[in-house]
Amino acid sequence: MMPPEAYPPEGAPPDTLPFPEEPDVQLMLRLREGDESALNELVERWKHPLINFFYRSVKQYELAEDLSQVTFVRIYRSAPKYQPQAKFSTYLFHIARRLLINEFRRQQRKPLDAVDPAEIRLADDSDSERATREIEEAFQHALGELPENQRTALLLYKQQEMSYAEIAEAMDATESAVKTWIFRGRQILKQALKDLV
Repeated sequence: MMPPEAYPPEGAPPDTLPFPEEPDVQLMLRLREGDESALNELVERWKHPLINFFYRSVKQYELAEDLSQVTFVRIYRSAPKYQPQAKFSTYLFHIARRLLINEFRRQQRKPLDAVDPAEIRLADDSDSERATREIEEAFQHALGELPENQRTALLLYKQQEMSYAEIAEAMDATESAVKTWIFRGRQILKQALKDLV
């Protein structure tokens, strides 16, 4: 498996590269040529989706922000070698997933803890809001119990609206593996929430 900084691989002639017209790819090509304002545009376009992706896994907003910043630092450092072999979102979440896995290893803990009750906003105690809160807590807990590959595949599919092929490339897997992870993850979540929904 190649390190994030080397992804995508170098070598393809510029006129044969896929996705040359994608706006984010154009920004990366500008960044590769030394236009640092392109990085600012990428950060503005992708910081919230990236923070949301990390937050769903680490459940700590500050840590999600930190991991997002590190992702953009990696993007900046890898820019001189960048070749658009995939959509930018695939490239971005490939790096983000590697950072997330490294963070889990660093902390030597399960990928997700249960939701911290102190982080749950309590607007009031009406029955409907309490029920919504219970469903969200149960969902977060069930999501946290999924294996990392199932959780990441589901988040990229639902939250980032990436295709199976894009997820497979971001996760260094086959499309059939991604489909299996998403299917199994959904089944587990449905089972966990069947009494609440």
